[in-house]
Amino acid sequence: MRSIGMAGSVAILLAMAAGSAGTAPAAASPSASPRAASRTLAPPAESAQALDILKRGVGFRTVAGQGQVPAYAAYLAGVLEAGGFARSDITIEPQGETATLTAVYHGREAGKPLVLLGHMDVVEAKAADWGRDPFTATEENGYLFGRGVYDDKFDLSMIIATLVRLKREGFVPKRDIVLLLSGDEETAQHTAEALAPRYRDAYMVLNGDSGGGQLDADGRPLIYDLQAAEKTYADFEISTTNPGGHSSAPGATNAIADLARIIDRIHAYHFPVQSNEITRASFRATAARTPGELGAAMKRFADDPGDAAAAERISREPEYVGQVRTTCVPTMLRGGHALNALPQSATVSINCRIFPGTPVEEVQATLLKVAGDPGAKIRLVVPAFLSGPSPLRPDIMAAIRKAIDVRYPGLPITPVQESGASDSLFFRNLGVPSYGVSGMFMKSGDQFAHGLNERIPLAAIDGALAQWHVLLTELSR
Repeated sequence: MRSIGMAGSVAILLAMAAGSAGTAPAAASPSASPRAASRTLAPPAESAQALDILKRGVGFRTVAGQGQVPAYAAYLAGVLEAGGFARSDITIEPQGETATLTAVYHGREAGKPLVLLGHMDVVEAKAADWGRDPFTATEENGYLFGRGVYDDKFDLSMIIATLVRLKREGFVPKRDIVLLLSGDEETAQHTAEALAPRYRDAYMVLNGDSGGGQLDADGRPLIYDLQAAEKTYADFEISTTNPGGHSSAPGATNAIADLARIIDRIHAYHFPVQSNEITRASFRATAARTPGELGAAMKRFADDPGDAAAAERISREPEYVGQVRTTCVPTMLRGGHALNALPQSATVSINCRIFPGTPVEEVQATLLKVAGDPGAKIRLVVPAFLSGPSPLRPDIMAAIRKAIDVRYPGLPITPVQESGASDSLFFRNLGVPSYGVSGMFMKSGDQFAHGLNERIPLAAIDGALAQWHVLLTELSR
């Protein structure tokens, strides 16, 4: 925190998120719907352009190995240049078969830039499984279908349309606004890893690939999630070895059997309970709309993270267990070399989502201790990047409050910690405050990112554009 002590920061900032300090949040209109709330929020020309950018973007099959990211980047660069960006302010950098795109919107003064983050790549999709071509954007029953239409080409398109609108309006920010688009977020994340060190002095990062609003089954807004923390992603391998031999002459030890016992012990182990400013704020807000003993446990935990019974109750829910501790789970196995031979080696892959601030080496040491086998070996598969929580600063909280109020006045805003990994982790690792501020509002039943029939409600476009317009103008002043 910059100027507010830790003890009072959550209460004060959540009050800001509700509208004004010390004032209860205004209730969202029960008749609000995404279409009604956003119909007149963006100029028609901007909405049409945003939809066009999104639909054209789906047509680029930016899956790893297809080599289409550079072509998509070139298309986006053309949109920016046609919208008023100088060609010299747009850079496409190839990295293997993928690429990054950087665009600078110059401000009046030198200083820390506001970074806008997104990714151009998508996960694979097979047309035979979908029933429609996943790489042709299709409008149907108020939705737009296509791979990447949500993750992450929706907010990417909204950001670019907003930057073009700001150019058209003659807006001159105080600080530079820098658009950074990575090209392999869904796989190795090497492109974001390379980009982040160049902007270690950034004012903050706004990432469209996380956060966002929730709608109920009738399309009424429930809450907006501001992503302010994410767990560290790490993959370990634990291996056992034996001399092996003929399967007709088994001995007292067996690499696969030894590993099976290790897997059982790791599966049964629970890492210590942890909390931070973000998770306590999130549980406090979620408790208010969660009935029964689970909601009561959330409230008790938010007030007292040392409440073991509350933590245990929360941990029974797969949706929330990652909010109270590090989790490590076996995900893959390999072992043996022949059906009629004693295995000489066996290996299990352990995927960990590490609570922010916890050293990776500490988790590795814990896993080896829990394994309980002096002959077992453990290794970290690829380097892991620590990603601490971002502070709930008054500037970001005030800006997101104003942006959401344009769409749904008084809607509750909840800081959240996500268990997945986004490109924000590389910036947080360098100490740059990073926030997930997606403009999408969606029903839980419509969320098909990475899955079959990925789609977005067309009614979300105008509101998302309004949200990004407010965020960029407020935070670049």
